[in-house]
Amino acid sequence: MIIAVIGGDSAPVRALQHAEAVGREIASRGHVLICGGRGGVMEAACRGAANAGGITIGVLPDSDRSEMNSYVQIPIVSGIGRARNLTIALTADALIAVDGGYGTLSEIAFALQHGKPVAGIDTWRIEGDGPEVAPIFRTSSPLEAVAWAIEAAGNCLAGPYPPAETGV
Repeated sequence: MIIAVIGGDSAPVRALQHAEAVGREIASRGHVLICGGRGGVMEAACRGAANAGGITIGVLPDSDRSEMNSYVQIPIVSGIGRARNLTIALTADALIAVDGGYGTLSEIAFALQHGKPVAGIDTWRIEGDGPEVAPIFRTSSPLEAVAWAIEAAGNCLAGPYPPAETGV
């Protein structure tokens, strides 16, 4: 599977620690990590995955590799700016948001619009009086976030996400 780790270029130390642990766990379970390829949460996640022997993909916003973090093994030079967020969301089987700003929020929205499961660690809370409540699995544990994302992605491959409600 391909699991996205999404979060900002700048993040608090705790978020960076969580992101690195998430990346390490994705790799240790034999899955591929995709992210935006730059610094902060993205670099920490790539570092964790690369140090655990995993594969990392970075979808870069610009037309060169100059801002790529040193742990990206497969750079995708997009030249499409923030629109790369849609590419990340569509490529991933599941997403794990760690902290994050408005770019992370857009990736969460794209993922949910396209039926992709999203786990969140200290990230956006999307609640309100609107017609939907965003189904983000919230946890403070990197290991739990990865386990849930893999299971949810596996369920998605078998049918729609979120699963249809049963009963009355």
